[in-house]
Amino acid sequence: MSEPIRIVLVDDHAVLRAGLTALLNAEPDMTVVGDAGDGAESLRVVAALQPDVILLDINMPTMSGLEVLPQLRKVTPSARILILTMHDDQTYLRQVLALGGSGYVLKQAADSELLTAIRTVFYGGTFLHPSHVQALLAVATEPAAADDLSILSERELEVLKLVALGHSNKEIADMLYLSVKTVETYKARVMEKLNLKSRAALVRFALKHGLLNADGM
Repeated sequence: MSEPIRIVLVDDHAVLRAGLTALLNAEPDMTVVGDAGDGAESLRVVAALQPDVILLDINMPTMSGLEVLPQLRKVTPSARILILTMHDDQTYLRQVLALGGSGYVLKQAADSELLTAIRTVFYGGTFLHPSHVQALLAVATEPAAADDLSILSERELEVLKLVALGHSNKEIADMLYLSVKTVETYKARVMEKLNLKSRAALVRFALKHGLLNADGM
């Protein structure tokens, strides 16, 4: 190719961004054109630079990677978004794919895996570790969930959205000015009312009802 793959890094750890920049710029077919330390900043940087690939972390202040991902797709529809995270979590993986992400790489993965992932998504593919592919192919057998949002109170609906977006109980407690124990109670009540048996099922329910879209928040 005549032009290198133009990459923007989005992660709240400056040291990691510096290390990734050095790693990627050492590749003849890659160049880091910009970076951002949080989701809100990433929207400005990506809109200005229009990169080919965005490396996006999940846990960031102000706006999580899951919250900003669909907004980044609107800002630059042609860019491929590759999640780079410490979370080896099938729930997050499913969310990323449902929201339009092109791949999922663990930060502890070998450097060569990240480079392969970037090239794979740039050329139109989807990158997943073989273990993640197997997990996605596994058939989940869970009871049917209730399908009526009206059975949830306003506060329960808020907690449902924030849990589905990947926030911890502590983060939700801080955001809603509640105790962690109260958040846990709301979460348990939501899962009981909706007949959901796992966090993955809760996330699928939120996706089905459009609760993770910008308009659903």
